[in-house]
Amino acid sequence: MADDDLSRVFAALADPTRRDIVTRLAVGDAGVGELAEPYDMSVQAVSKHLKVLEDAGLVSRTRDAQRRPCHLEAEVFDLMTKWIERYRLQAEERFQRLDAVLARLQDNDETERDRDEGAAS
Repeated sequence: MADDDLSRVFAALADPTRRDIVTRLAVGDAGVGELAEPYDMSVQAVSKHLKVLEDAGLVSRTRDAQRRPCHLEAEVFDLMTKWIERYRLQAEERFQRLDAVLARLQDNDETERDRDEGAAS
């Protein structure tokens, strides 16, 4: 997934209504009318949100007779998870190195303190 695509996905998910739509589609496919029911907005406004999710590759629409159910494209989440995981692992490695440095500093301070106490006696 190109960085531009990833930016589109994160931008699409920045909106709470779109995140809620994704949450609802995770349970199962739904039509625009069904998706619009709980919101205090028009079906057209929900359609615009769906268009943003579609453009980001998160949602697809199929034709089922008279219905056009929306479907969550879970593969995009796998790609996002891999991208996030890569940076999470890098951050974790940095924290482990920092922990090691802090542990050495603490050991050095304790050694110095022990030496100072021994010299004072």
